Amino acid sequence: MKFCSECAHPVELMVPAGDNRPRYVCVHCETIHYQNPKMVIGSIPVWEQDGELKVLLCRRAIEPRYGFWTLPAGFMENNETTSAAAIRETEEEAGANIELGNLFTLLNVAQVHQVHMFYLATLRDLNFAPGEESLDVKLFTEAEIPWDELAFPTIHNTLEFFFADRARIRAGGSYGFHTQDINRPMRSPTGT
Repeated sequence: MKFCSECAHPVELMVPAGDNRPRYVCVHCETIHYQNPKMVIGSIPVWEQDGELKVLLCRRAIEPRYGFWTLPAGFMENNETTSAAAIRETEEEAGANIELGNLFTLLNVAQVHQVHMFYLATLRDLNFAPGEESLDVKLFTEAEIPWDELAFPTIHNTLEFFFADRARIRAGGSYGFHTQDINRPMRSPTGT
């Protein structure tokens, strides 16, 4: 940040009085510009028929991670609830109509200043299609998931939690709520 959004004067990075972190502060009007983590909200849309469960994934048409697979998700908007964001992002990226379930994962990605949340979801029908940010949208069984082509660690971990819970459900258990701190950087596009 270089200029104050209140008065357009230059800002300086400093620790304001009574604070303990560096903030951008306007030395002219004394406005403190707080920067907070971004919320990435999505869903785990599933379709189950004849005992076979499939998860809907989107192939990214945008950077970062162009061409890699992801769950439908994106940045939460102002004046929006997390559940509304999950439904909107699923519609925008996958053209899918879902019935939203419970919040399933909350993943802190501190190194990129983000919190990722994914809701359980059931597809209401099979009328889905790629949105502007997706190259393709496809249903995958657990065995078909392109694990080495998943876009982000949060997607990989959420799917691992999901399929582990599905195994417990078959044994009489239920879905849990999973939290995790992601401290590793994502793999480079070349896999190194």
